[in-house]
Amino acid sequence: MPYKKVDHYDQETTDGLILRFNDILSSLGEDITREGLLKTPERAAKAMQFLTQGYDQDAAAILRSAMFKEDYSEMVLVKDIELYSLCEHHMLPFFGKAHIAYIPNGYIVGLSKLPRVVDVFARRLQVQERLTLEIRDVIQETLNPLGVAVVIEASHLCMMMRGVQKQNSKTTTSAFTGVFQSDVRTRTEFLRLME
Repeated sequence: MPYKKVDHYDQETTDGLILRFNDILSSLGEDITREGLLKTPERAAKAMQFLTQGYDQDAAAILRSAMFKEDYSEMVLVKDIELYSLCEHHMLPFFGKAHIAYIPNGYIVGLSKLPRVVDVFARRLQVQERLTLEIRDVIQETLNPLGVAVVIEASHLCMMMRGVQKQNSKTTTSAFTGVFQSDVRTRTEFLRLME
């Protein structure tokens, strides 16, 4: 599946979502005919399609589109990559930063492709743990580097706005392959550079 940017909305999907959002608003006791809510179902329908557009994108194709043969075997780190996703349990946002490193094994990738990979998986209903693994795995499988390291730090509105209501809580997840798993010095260097 080739990589393509999504700038349009499927009208059939939009129409179906509009009906459902009208039902949701009505079920909550809202007057869907009042001025402030007239276009809300359409806006929500388009927002939901935008926030889940990752289902239609291929992260491996994005990486393959900018792979370059290069004799470089030191760590490549892109840190503080903003991410925004929706928790699959409550459909509330979680957001934060991803830090990605890899050690090339004959190929490097265009630096902008790593944030794009984050977006592909973040723009799906997610849990942070799976998001971390999906990013790691597609980089490992596509580039076949000597190792991959991914750390995500995020705040979850399902913990901040509802439930336990802990506004200052953050969740950190990590996933490693290759030398980041087997070599303590490499992992330590990554963690030091990530700060």
